[in-house]
Amino acid sequence: MVPNAIRTLWASGKPVINGWLSIASPFSAEIMAAQGYDSLTIDLQHGLIGYEMATTMLQAIRASGVVPMVRVPWLDPADIMKALDAGAYGIVCPMVNTREEAERLVSYMRYPPHGVRSFGPTRAVFASGADYGAHADAEMLCFAMIETAEAFANLDAIVSTPGLDGVYIGPADLTLGLTGRRYPTGFDRQEPEMVDAIKAILAKAHAAGIRACLHNGTPEYAAQAIGWGFDLVTIGNDVRLLAGAAQASVATARRLLGEQAAGAAPSATPGY
Repeated sequence: MVPNAIRTLWASGKPVINGWLSIASPFSAEIMAAQGYDSLTIDLQHGLIGYEMATTMLQAIRASGVVPMVRVPWLDPADIMKALDAGAYGIVCPMVNTREEAERLVSYMRYPPHGVRSFGPTRAVFASGADYGAHADAEMLCFAMIETAEAFANLDAIVSTPGLDGVYIGPADLTLGLTGRRYPTGFDRQEPEMVDAIKAILAKAHAAGIRACLHNGTPEYAAQAIGWGFDLVTIGNDVRLLAGAAQASVATARRLLGEQAAGAAPSATPGY
């Protein structure tokens, strides 16, 4: 079976830079896969992507060697198992709030006797190798998202769940969960109480022997998070990157046109 390169990077002590795909397009997935990310996550929760399109995006990513992952819409066995059968090497599951939910998540990702995953790796057996069934349990990555006050309160129980590979912090929802609407929504939290909460999740994950992942809005914040000790950082998503690049391009063009207009010589006025 093709090994999970995220596990290889972690074994060598290196962090993982993850990209995020919300646009339903194999071509945009292929473009993103060529930009140097270690992994790419297809977002089926908030992204505008369905299962069939996600499968073609997984196919587009395969040639690059980038590790493909999927954020499923919810803690649902059908969504999780179908994403794995389509070729995902990792699952990010939103809104995991209790130890019992974390245990269910793990069980949906492992074949018996370690879980309840049904065997039928329709595409995965071609994309990953004929021996997929023998090695998938050890290669797949299972991430529970920590993004509510309930999950934060149950953190010790969640991170100690056998078979859970890591926790993934959704800072926008976590901020809503812990502080309500006291702060604006968004990713790169600067409020001391939120930075403390993020670092507390990181510390408890590592103390339990699992990995910690963080969603970020900018590369600067992601680099800071790696400095704190995060094992995987996501930097923005395809939508924000496209919008940001387009906005910067148009703004530059308008600035240059404005400079040209301001610097143009005034028309000559005939003298009499």
